[in-house]
Amino acid sequence: MTQWVLGIIGGSGLYALDGLVDVRSEVVETPWGRPSADLVIGELNGIKLVFLPRHGPGHALPPSDIPYRANIAALKMAGCTDILSISACGSLREGLAPGHFVAVDQYVDRTEGRDRSFFGPGCVAHVSLAEPVCGRLSALAADAAEAAGAPVARGGTYLAMEGPQFSTRAESELYRQWGMDVIGMTNMPEARLAREAELPYASMAMVTDYDCWRDGEADVDVVSVLEVMRSNTGVAQAMIERLTRRLAGEVRRPGPAGIETVLDTALITPPMARDAAMTERLDVIAGRALRPA
Repeated sequence: MTQWVLGIIGGSGLYALDGLVDVRSEVVETPWGRPSADLVIGELNGIKLVFLPRHGPGHALPPSDIPYRANIAALKMAGCTDILSISACGSLREGLAPGHFVAVDQYVDRTEGRDRSFFGPGCVAHVSLAEPVCGRLSALAADAAEAAGAPVARGGTYLAMEGPQFSTRAESELYRQWGMDVIGMTNMPEARLAREAELPYASMAMVTDYDCWRDGEADVDVVSVLEVMRSNTGVAQAMIERLTRRLAGEVRRPGPAGIETVLDTALITPPMARDAAMTERLDVIAGRALRPA
């Protein structure tokens, strides 16, 4: 049993958390460089929160240049037990109107050229991503979003695109034919890296637009996204407040999916064949498995 330490990755529109007490900032240097911003650490309803704005101060980082490995490593180094990602997304379904929240449970990754793994030559690991989010944390976040007044879809497939441009109409229609539910630019490789770091990860995607597939609807643009985001952000803040209230009444135990020990069955390079420099670099995210008691 451990205490909940919840990492919050804030996406477009969510650049700070309301109501934190005992707040401090922490500069973190990871083996993969600095994260998007200094970590903001505080408490809400007795739960320790570690907040990181994904796009950095002033939303200066485009999706392709976010230091995803450094972000996840920094949250791990700060002692987070779980990560909740909050991000804007476009809807690919008629029933998921702007203002809806989607508790994502699956991904299709169409990003290109991003660093997708902490592991590499000298130490190889293959983690399972069949179920890429933590069902327990996702359900808790969905409960909190509903309590905050948001319409919530429990489950949905998120198409991760490279960006920074929005979709062409042909792409948007194709993704709908594939059965995708929402589209965004940042949840991958974030979810992959969280799994390698043995951190339960859940994503609450906030619908801001209908992408560009819907007849009679204006094509997505930044102005319209920001307009909906202002409303969504207030609900997201209320969701986090309710989530911490719920967590304060529950003892945290290891999740039933075994995410906290996933590396026990993922490391394939035997100890005698591991590169010493790579192993040292990996220690901050995989030390539990690399240095068994």
